[in-house]
Amino acid sequence: MGLRINDTAPNFTADSTAGTIELHSWIGGGYAILFSHPKDFTPVCTTEFGAVARLASEFEKRNTKVMGVSVDSVEDHQKWKRDIEAFAGAPANFPIIDDTSLTVAKLYDMLPADAYLPDGRTPAHSATVRTVFIIGPDKKIRLTMTYPMSVGRNFAEILRALDAVQATDGVPIATPANWVPGQDVIVGLSLDDAAAEAKFGALDVKLPYLRFAKAPS
Repeated sequence: MGLRINDTAPNFTADSTAGTIELHSWIGGGYAILFSHPKDFTPVCTTEFGAVARLASEFEKRNTKVMGVSVDSVEDHQKWKRDIEAFAGAPANFPIIDDTSLTVAKLYDMLPADAYLPDGRTPAHSATVRTVFIIGPDKKIRLTMTYPMSVGRNFAEILRALDAVQATDGVPIATPANWVPGQDVIVGLSLDDAAAEAKFGALDVKLPYLRFAKAPS
């Protein structure tokens, strides 16, 4: 069975472009995004790493660290970073870990346990390593998204999802479809109307089970 929402993110220690990293210690008291790639020097992944480089300040505002995973070596990552930075016009200062052993890819259920990568491998050999994990300060997995190789990830949506995760973390609310910060939220069914109004103020009741309120500040 694969990793599920609210599972503890498997811990690991790996070499990276920022030195040796132990995941849980590196996350510290904030949030983290782990986003994985099948191989260095691939076109879609280069655009994605470039997008992350450009969004560095947005992740910092959200107290969120970002880590890339690729099944190549740190030496290759350092060379690839030059291409990423040239394409993005921004420094790629987030760590990219060495997963040539497939330890992380297997730990996070992105490849079969008996998988191996032959010499001369192509991205197709590790095509399933295309997943995003949002991890909370308690090291629990809050959200996962998996993409095929042909579809570049939408980092505006990843930021939006991160905002929604942070807005609802530990609060009896949920976000409706297409929610963005500043919009009303859905009040949890664990609160009756009186308790909900006491906590969130006036309610906009659309249906007995669908009640909106201003997002907590």
